[in-house]
Amino acid sequence: MARRTRSGGKPSSNAGSKTGGRRGAAAASDVLEVPKGARADGPVEGVYYIDTGDCELIADQDNSTGWLLRINGVMSSHIDLADPLFLDFEYMRWMSALIESRWKPETKPRLRGLHLGGGACSLARYFHAAYPDARQVVVELDGKLAEYVRGWFDLPKAPLLRLRVGEARAVTETLTPDTRDFIIRDVFAGAVTPVALTTAEFNEHVRRVLAPGGIYVVNSGDGPDLKNAREDAATIAAAFEHTIIIADPAMLKGRRYGNMVMAGSDQPFDDDPQLARRLLGGAVPAHIWDDAKVRAFAAGAQVRHDPAAPPAAE
Repeated sequence: MARRTRSGGKPSSNAGSKTGGRRGAAAASDVLEVPKGARADGPVEGVYYIDTGDCELIADQDNSTGWLLRINGVMSSHIDLADPLFLDFEYMRWMSALIESRWKPETKPRLRGLHLGGGACSLARYFHAAYPDARQVVVELDGKLAEYVRGWFDLPKAPLLRLRVGEARAVTETLTPDTRDFIIRDVFAGAVTPVALTTAEFNEHVRRVLAPGGIYVVNSGDGPDLKNAREDAATIAAAFEHTIIIADPAMLKGRRYGNMVMAGSDQPFDDDPQLARRLLGGAVPAHIWDDAKVRAFAAGAQVRHDPAAPPAAE
């Protein structure tokens, strides 16, 4: 899910009108097929079949080394092949700023990161450049997309960066406790995060996997009614002692569709003036809500839970 500096990504008010899936994308362009077992040799503009539908690789007209990735009709990611530290989507800049506020890159920590949702692996590339000794795993549901991204964007090799094909919740439930410093949830089916990744039970799995002092960061997309954002905030606040929200003022006031970055931790988020200045200095200036404001925002909202198991048949 993405909101760009120059153009809106997902979620958006017209997300439902976009044509997704193989039929819609194929109608717009010839579909390129890479033989099974072969790896794409660098990015080539076009539409590609993937396991979950289709994706489109688009050359960035404003950046000669930039590429945009659209998945099933919805803009997903941006990559700058020449500069992994350039993030075109504002919400990704907010996420990176938050994590760098806790772990200063100059201290060279050996972070352990888990990315739920792969896309073009923009943030994983960024953190590899910022923290060269980091160990990261990207969980991507679509195996064919993962193959393409490996070939297109020359990602760091394992063990620095591993792409694991699988469903995000199922993978998270298998992980060893206290083994990740940060976990990022950026998973969408169309314009919506699958419910199984938003419940209190899933948040407890995330908390179990995080090491002490770790951060759980989510991309919460919503429209002007903010119902989804309030429920996301309520569910995260129920699982973690300390929370934070980063978003631009128009989003916080329910004036548009867009993205909020939410985070939870067992350790307080520092009142970091440098972080506040960095967020205000972006192309889309963002504000920070501390734990008290997050809980006030979420007051009265439903904490999501897994559906009850059906009764056993007699």
